[in-house]
Amino acid sequence: MKLTVPVFMSVNAGYVDTAGFLALQGLFTAHVTGNFVTLGASLVLGSAGAAAKLAALPVFCAVIVSTRMFSFLLPGMGLPILRTMLSIELALLAIGAVLAVQLGPFKQGGEIGMFITGMVLVSAMAIQNAASRIHLGTAPPTTLMTGTTTQIMIDIADLIRGTTAEARITARARLEKMSANVIGFALGCAAGAIVFARFGTWCFAVPPIFALIPVLMPESRNDS
Repeated sequence: MKLTVPVFMSVNAGYVDTAGFLALQGLFTAHVTGNFVTLGASLVLGSAGAAAKLAALPVFCAVIVSTRMFSFLLPGMGLPILRTMLSIELALLAIGAVLAVQLGPFKQGGEIGMFITGMVLVSAMAIQNAASRIHLGTAPPTTLMTGTTTQIMIDIADLIRGTTAEARITARARLEKMSANVIGFALGCAAGAIVFARFGTWCFAVPPIFALIPVLMPESRNDS
């Protein structure tokens, strides 16, 4: 598995989403539309945390719009766009880690500390989604694996059935790239669960370290 910027981002997204779900009373920080499901469950079962799940999507959307608008200013400031966006994500993950450690563990879904921590982490993942979509457009998504897994299965089916030599080359190259992201995301999910089970909210100290790696990689200098 080639360790590229998108792969590291996928590992981090899987880690943050899993750790957030476990530590923040079922809040998805990267796959925010999943919060509609848990919101419905919260309303039916009467469990707490509905406010954070309800706020996650508008916060996510607002941060993406703000990130996109801010990115247009960066060239005039002499700053590399992708690296700057990833650096802001890193800063938000670090703030989220401090909040989680200082305010957690979160026993009740309605805690204001949990809400603030969750929205900071949602904002970090929103920036990652924006950066991935805008500046890594040829790479698979780094936070949502459903479409990627679907394409992998389609390519496998096509290779089994048989197709042209050119199509096989394209499918295999796509499989390699997409599989790396899915494996990275899965490993991040596993790591997030294991570290949370062992260290509780201290698990959020890991994502800023993961996020630092793409910031330092030459790939993140891409300004396209």
